[in-house]
Amino acid sequence: MESNTPEVIETQETTTSLNGESAGMITPNSTTLKSSPADNAVQEYLSIGSKFLSQIFDYLKEFIDSNQKSLINLLLIFLGIIAVKVTLAIISAINDIPLLAPTFELVGLGYTGWFVYRYLLTNSSRQELGQEFQALKNQVMGQE
Repeated sequence: MESNTPEVIETQETTTSLNGESAGMITPNSTTLKSSPADNAVQEYLSIGSKFLSQIFDYLKEFIDSNQKSLINLLLIFLGIIAVKVTLAIISAINDIPLLAPTFELVGLGYTGWFVYRYLLTNSSRQELGQEFQALKNQVMGQE
């Protein structure tokens, strides 16, 4: 398998003293060493890894584009679960405040009593409630 990685070349530098009598070399002497097969395998795996890391955003973009609706549904479900947990935590915190929970219960019982008296006791009030519900339903659904 042909690899696109460059060969490893080790260089050896020589130093000369600056005595001014003779000119030194401009470029250092270099010797080329052949790399071992183990180094080639490591370089090949590093090349594969770096190629994958350079293309990971392309892979993610392709995955998101192909599964956009599913990901949005999962996100909405996750956010719904978080909203329910936060709501339950708030209600639990309110219930721990003395006299507040029984006050809310009394308000709820009072409103339930008023609703039954206002809309459910007589036939005409039940029809009125049905008409109001139908008007609200039409307004929400966009039917005039």
